[in-house]
Amino acid sequence: MIGMTYEFLTLATDGPVAVVTLNRPQRRNALSLGLMRELLACLDEVAARPREIRAVVLAAAGEVFSSGHDLKEMMGRDEAEYRELFAVCSALMQRVQSIPQPVIAAVQGLATAAGCQLVCSCDLAVASERAGFATPGVKIGLFCSTPMVALTRAVGRKRAMEMLLTGRVVDAATAAEWGMVNRVVAHEAVLAEAMALARQVASASAATVGVGKQAFYAQIDLGQAAAYEYASEVMTQNARAADAQEGISAFLEKRPACWAGQEVGS
Repeated sequence: MIGMTYEFLTLATDGPVAVVTLNRPQRRNALSLGLMRELLACLDEVAARPREIRAVVLAAAGEVFSSGHDLKEMMGRDEAEYRELFAVCSALMQRVQSIPQPVIAAVQGLATAAGCQLVCSCDLAVASERAGFATPGVKIGLFCSTPMVALTRAVGRKRAMEMLLTGRVVDAATAAEWGMVNRVVAHEAVLAEAMALARQVASASAATVGVGKQAFYAQIDLGQAAAYEYASEVMTQNARAADAQEGISAFLEKRPACWAGQEVGS
């Protein structure tokens, strides 16, 4: 089923869950242009299989989840090259949120700058007790302006500004308290916990989850009245769908639901 091979990451499947692993441990999984383009292609591959792949776990090899942009690629570039780098990065973060499958970060170590941005862009995140999060660009004269977009939406203005202005590392427990990650677990359990969460998500109707994920990001920045108007229309169309009718019938009949394109119990 998996058709592509990658240089800077790996893609495997475990039942209905795709496990995508950043695989540049020798460079602290820095988000080079090559890695980001591969990750975009990988997400496109996953998005094309919404019935087979119903959730994604984003993990990383080595001790560091991601140190952010590869600074070696940021020396002496011209304006067009910088624009391309940040455009690809922005496209990647938005692609994480636009594919129909929920993406769950399994953060085993430090996630800084664009690495922190990547975690904040994921739909859900499980962190190891050893994980840490920072936007330290201010310390090297390069304010983390693009990471700021995802960070602010995850933790709010004052907390984001504190991280952006100080560059200090926020530990995993604080990240959970601030809403950057969903939960913190023992270091050796982080991938297993992310997989368990992914399987729980994958047990629902793929079509319904895809509709819900899209609606979540569409409504979140709308005013309340506009959000309710939009969400009501989405729910109207969702209610008419085959999986919704099947799910309601199954509930009323006290039996397992059989989602379209998905066997009972899968």
